[in-house]
Amino acid sequence: MRLPVTILGGYLGAGKTTLVNHVLRNADGLRLAVLVNDFGALPIDADLIEAEEDGVISLSGGCVCCSFGGDLSSALMRLGALSPAPDHVLIECSGVALPGSVAFMVEMTEGMRLDGVVTLADAERVRDLATDGYVADTVRAQLMQADILVLNKCDLVEPSALAQTRIWLGDVTDARVLQAREAAVPPSALLGALPVPRRGHRLDHGHADAFRSCTLTPPPGDPDALARELATGSFGVIRAKGYVQALDGGTHLVQIVGRRWRTSPAKEAAAGLVCIGTAQDFAAETLGRLGRVS
Repeated sequence: MRLPVTILGGYLGAGKTTLVNHVLRNADGLRLAVLVNDFGALPIDADLIEAEEDGVISLSGGCVCCSFGGDLSSALMRLGALSPAPDHVLIECSGVALPGSVAFMVEMTEGMRLDGVVTLADAERVRDLATDGYVADTVRAQLMQADILVLNKCDLVEPSALAQTRIWLGDVTDARVLQAREAAVPPSALLGALPVPRRGHRLDHGHADAFRSCTLTPPPGDPDALARELATGSFGVIRAKGYVQALDGGTHLVQIVGRRWRTSPAKEAAAGLVCIGTAQDFAAETLGRLGRVS
């Protein structure tokens, strides 16, 4: 089984460091490996660090952090060889890096699977940065290469200005947008390695007001067609994971991040897809035409 990798991008000051620490504090048993370009600007909060040995920093909850310098592939393969191996890898790109280039390297590395690209944007500055003569190309590329866009620091922007920024973003990127303050986004909306929650599950503590979730149980059908419709339709699904039954009786695992979707044959399991979206955009009631919603 290939190790899932999420890439975290965004221009300087967007809140990537804050998001990394938030995810680590709310990993809920997930063994997460964080890759940073170098330890000179280590993003991990000191109280999360337990030990350092051979270039790998051990973190609370079974997580680890290490640097990759100029050799990302070697660092990824090193993580894959750990025992126990991590459940998921999170790569924090530098503020001027293009996440699409990092994604290409991940997909070319044996044993790794690109789970998705998450880009952070500063709600107060992103429009100005995207028209700046020096950094506009980088900022726009970071936005366009995202599967999920975390529009951070929304509490610093007037509601009318925030609405205009959302409209503007719709012309720049087709990524699913999450609004956040202090980068407080539930890991279950970002990381596809989280276990499939049981029916009636609740989202991560502290996010109940901002996010919605439901379980969709579709009838037997075409898993690819279902995944495509959920990912590209108007349901507002940010993340979905679960099992569906094909017409031939086989079971398939469906994973969705933003508008990216993937299906794969799986062992027999109870049918059900946990779908997550924001309270503002998630149209859970319309999922009823695809199956039973609970």
